[in-house]
Amino acid sequence: MRITLKLYALLGKCLPAGAKDNQIDLDVADGIAVTQVLRDHGVPLEHCHLVLVNGVYIAPGERDAHVLQDGDALAVWPPVAGG
Repeated sequence: MRITLKLYALLGKCLPAGAKDNQIDLDVADGIAVTQVLRDHGVPLEHCHLVLVNGVYIAPGERDAHVLQDGDALAVWPPVAGG
C-alpha cells in the first residue's frame, strides 16, 4: 500500500532521498503501524512530539497500535520552542 510520510524540522533529515517539501510517498506493508514506519526510517521516537494521521492527532500510547491505511498521510513534528 502507499502512504505519504511528512517529517518536519530536524526530523526531515530522516526522509529518504527523493523527498521534496518535507514529504515523500512510500510503499509500505499492509497492516503497518505508525511506530514501525518511523522506526523503519530511523526517526528517533523520543523526538516525535506531534504525530498526525490525515490531520488527526495520534497520542503516544496509540502509535504502536494505530494501523495505517492505503492513502494515509503520516505527519510528524519534533518538540519546538521559541520566543
